[in-house]
Formats: sequence, structure tokens, C-alpha cells
Amino acid sequence: MTMPLDMQAIGRGCTASTTQANQLCGLDLAQFKSALAGGDPITVACTQEAPLFKEVAEDFPDTPLTFVNIRETGGWSRDAAAAGPKTAALIAAASEDMPPISLVTLESNGVALIYGHDEVAIDAARRLADRLDITVILTRPGDITPRTINEFPVLKGTIRNARGYLGNFELAIDDYALPSPSSRSKLVFGAPRNGATSTCDLILDLSGGLPLFPAHELRPGYLRADPRDRAAIERVIADASNLVGTFDKPRFIRFEESLCAHSRSNITGCTRCLDLCPSGAITPNGNAVSVDPYVCAGCGSCASACPTGAASYALPDSDALMRRLRTLLQTYRTTGGEHATVLFHDGDHGEPLIDALARFGEGLPANVLPVRVNEITQLGPETLTAVFAYGGTGVALLMRAQPRHETAGLRRAADMSNIIVAALGFGSEIIRILETDDPDQLRLMLDAMPAGVISPNPANFIPRGAKRGVLETTFRELHLAAPSPVDVVSLASGAPFGSVELNVESCTLCHACVTACPTQALSDNPDRAMLRFTESLCVQCGLCEATCPEDAIALKPQLDFRAWSAPQRVLKEEEPFHCIACGTPFGTRSSIERVLAKLQEKHWMFEGANARRLDVIKMCADCRVEAAVNESFDPHAAPKRPPIMSTEDYLRAREQKKNDPFGSQ
Repeated sequence: MTMPLDMQAIGRGCTASTTQANQLCGLDLAQFKSALAGGDPITVACTQEAPLFKEVAEDFPDTPLTFVNIRETGGWSRDAAAAGPKTAALIAAASEDMPPISLVTLESNGVALIYGHDEVAIDAARRLADRLDITVILTRPGDITPRTINEFPVLKGTIRNARGYLGNFELAIDDYALPSPSSRSKLVFGAPRNGATSTCDLILDLSGGLPLFPAHELRPGYLRADPRDRAAIERVIADASNLVGTFDKPRFIRFEESLCAHSRSNITGCTRCLDLCPSGAITPNGNAVSVDPYVCAGCGSCASACPTGAASYALPDSDALMRRLRTLLQTYRTTGGEHATVLFHDGDHGEPLIDALARFGEGLPANVLPVRVNEITQLGPETLTAVFAYGGTGVALLMRAQPRHETAGLRRAADMSNIIVAALGFGSEIIRILETDDPDQLRLMLDAMPAGVISPNPANFIPRGAKRGVLETTFRELHLAAPSPVDVVSLASGAPFGSVELNVESCTLCHACVTACPTQALSDNPDRAMLRFTESLCVQCGLCEATCPEDAIALKPQLDFRAWSAPQRVLKEEEPFHCIACGTPFGTRSSIERVLAKLQEKHWMFEGANARRLDVIKMCADCRVEAAVNESFDPHAAPKRPPIMSTEDYLRAREQKKNDPFGSQ
């Protein structure tokens, strides 16, 4: 053993039986086989020998097997003696089931395009020609010596636009030209043309120019290297040679189009996901957006920022991650742990950094509970604030010193969550983003984390359902668990929660806002002239504000816990106007009276003998038709127009006036 084990704390935290072994992968392997034979779910607190344990477990396919690392994340630390509650919490959290991963399939037949401007591209093509179907396109080439044998085509052109992914790239090429087969000392190209198109399975970009795609390093099938960097060229050549066949990638985002608040009636509302997506995988698609799972790189920024839950992260689902978080913090607390800080990290950067800190440094503090996620940027306010609802006192988000993804969405979520938990009395600046590639610096940052206030009444709710439902439950429970609860928290402009302020005098109850609202936060009443509002459903997309013809609506970003737990609020209600013929209610009294006031004695259609037309405005649709038919009354009839006069008519009238003895007076 290279670390102490607090078996009492582990026993209190684990509901199932626990077994301790000194060398489970060697002399005590029989204990592991015996446990497998029992058929009950097994959690092995060792990841180093996971391949061996998985191989042994192949003979027991019906026994669920889970692994958890308690050494680098807990026991190898300066604070190992106090890590008992943490160890118990890590083991208990690992037993929470994670849903299976949904996959999408990419297929490449090895049709490759190499894009460059000199012999470097041709040399790379020559080395790959026996494994891939190669085409070389040279942009603004210099003097290129013709090859003795043309194993692959070499063309001239400049890629104007590119789209697609591994197995399905489409290119638009300008300045496209074929070489002359009679080229002698250098390649001579024919007359160029613009607008050529090409398709391929993968692209090897050695042009040294700007990348063809945003966040190019995340685009499957697009390989890029500086033509002056020989080591980088060797790497991309090796990678390209392996991109033939069928490849599975996770479907990172689940998208429910009906929940999207992007636009209505050609008026743009929410654009949060479009603004944040680094790879260009999200595009407008009518009233909603479209997420291309083949291009999506899995950063999760869209899911973090999506206020309606239309986009949710699937690796894992938000409710599954929250259940693991609940078990982690509850077990830590019940086994005697205090002042828990949850350290969210990814696998590519955070896990190696934590391992290095454990092996060569002081290890993680005993109160820091690491939680691995696929991408830090996937985390939204429901996860960050749940830590405090469950009894935690701090959140640390470990990121690279130079992040690969756009992090604006995560920073906004962290800032907003800090405002909310501070207002509720948990403490100030207790959610922090730690940007470092240095393990020792990580330890210093964690030691400097401020100590938040522990909830006097930690929540115990089990998160279930879709993302928006999980968020609503979390905020209600957070308010109940708050050390110093307040009813309303003011938020910055652009926050996805808030109210609407209605100018009652200007509102005509036309219900254009109700039609535009994508979440039914604004609603009418089929039995009365009324506008109602449900604040917990409002995502501040702005569609109601942009749609209102009277400019009667303004957004008010805030988190009103009272309103989230209250029924619908009536913003405006009016008595209906009753038809003067049959008494049927239609429209609102204020709107009909406003129309009458604007038309009476102010428009030729309603003056003098035409005043009867005002009565038609006071009728319902059926009675208007009846009045027009039974009374031979045309509500649209205009005064008789003067007869049309020709030039001869005007000349004749002028002649008559000249001959009129009184015309000269």
C-alpha cells in the first residue's frame, strides 16, 4: 500500500460490502474472481490494472464492473490522512449509472485532396499515393518541375469555400486549371476558370495560408500543417494514412427543435448557440437552428447556454451528471467531510495534470472532489449551482492556459452563477475558472479558493427529466437551501432568466407576443381578453419585445424565486366589447373605442351619411356580413368618382368658357 485507507469512512459511505486487498491484481486476484462469480455490481478502486481486471471479467459477462481512481485523486496527497470522506465519496459516485453513448458513423474511402503551393505538397502526395486516392491542388504555384510519371493529378486552383467532414467534403475552387501534358522544364497550366467544385473524403492542407474551417483542429478529416515544419508534416501524413474505413464519433448534442427559441415570423430571437459554436456546426434553419452531429466537436457551449433545453449535452445527460454530483457530495458530507470544493476537469488536460500533481507534487487537497466531464465548457448554471444546493462550498473549473474551445459561454455561466449564489448568502467569487498547465500552480490555486458558507439545509432532490426541468428544480432547491435567501436576484443583460415589463396603456391585447413566444411564457385566455405570464418559462429571447406592434414590452433580466413557484400572473385584462346587434363578445372595449375615435368625423368613409359605417365596426364578423347583405350596404363603398375626361373634353370646356360672356369677369 502506498496510501492510507480510512476503511471506517469508506464503510459508512458505501451501502454495499467492501473488501480490502493488498495486491488485488496479483496475489489477491482470487478475491476479485470470487466477487465476479457472485454476480453483484462491482466497483474496483484501481484504474492502473483495469485492462487485467477487464480481461478476467470476460468470463463473467453478466456482472457489472466499474472502476474508480482513489490514488491520484485522493490518496497520493499531502493531505492523505484526511482523505477518508473524499475516498468514500469517489467510490460511491462511481457506482452511479451513466447512460450509453449515442454514436454517428463517418465513412472514408480514402479519396484525399492535398492542398499546397510547392513541392512539399507533391512530396506528401507521393508518400501517400499507395494508400490513398490522391489529388493535389496547388494555389499560386511557383516553378514546379514536371514528374516523370503522373501517379496522381496535380492541378492549379485556390479553394474559395469548403464545407463538410470526414467522408463528405465539398470544395468551391477558383483559378482552376489543368497542366499541359507537354510541360517540359516546369508545369505550364492552361486557362483558369472560377467556380469549379470538388468532393473528397479528407483534406491535407499544406498551403500555409488561413485554415479552411473555423476551429480547424476539431474538424474530422481536415489535417493541417505548416509547410515549413517537417515534424508537423510527418504527423499529418501518418494521420492521413489511417483515415480510411468507418469511424464512430459520439453524438454530443441532443436537439429538440420544437423547444428552440431562435426565431418566429422571420424575427430573430435567441442566438446564444450560434454565437458560441466554434466549429460552425450550428446553422439557422427556419424558426429553429440545426446542429450537424458530424461536424460538432463536442465543446458543449451550446448546451451550456441554451435557455430552453432544446440543446442538451449527451455525454452524459445533465440529469445523469447531477445524480453523480448528488451522490458525491452527500457521501462526503455523511462521512464527516466539510467545505467540499468540486473540481470539474476534462480527460485530455485535467486528468494528466492531476496525475502529475499526485506523483510529483503535493496532490489534491482533501476537500477537493474531482469530477471528470467530457468538456468543461459543457457545464451550465444548473450544474454549477447544484454544488451549493447539495452542500458544497466551492466550484473550480480547470482549463488549459490556452483553451482549445471558445469559453465565453462558460465564463458567462460562471459569472451569473456567482451572482446568484452570492445573493443567496453562499459567499462571493466561490466559482472560479483555473487556467493552468502547471500541476504545482493548480495546487496553489486550489489552496487559494475562498471558503464558502455551508448550506444549513442541504438539498436531497433527485434530478430527473430534461435539462430545463432539471434547472427549474435546482433553482427552487437552491433557494430553499440558501443560508440567506432573497426573493429576487437582479441579473445582467442577456441572462436567460427574467420577467417582462408591460406598458398596460399601450398594450391592445392583440396577442402578437403570445404567438411569437416559443416557450408559452406569455399566454392568453380563450374565455377572456387577457395576457398572462409565467416567469419560470421565460428565456429572455426577445421575440415578444421585437414582435409587439405597440412597443409595449420590455425585458427585465432577473431570477425571481417567488415567481418561479407562483402560478401564472395576469399582466393585463379587459372587458370584451359586445356586438351591438347580437351581443356576442369580440375584441376589447379599449381597442374598439380607440378605432372609433380615430375614424369618427376624421375619415371620408365615416362622415355625414356614411356615419352608418361606424355601426358595422361595432358588430361581430357574422353581423357585419348580415348587415352588408340584408341592407344592401357596402361597407367599402367610396364616393362617386368624377368622370374621366379626355384632352378633347378639356379643350371643349376651355372653348365654352371663352365664349361665355361672364367668363372674362
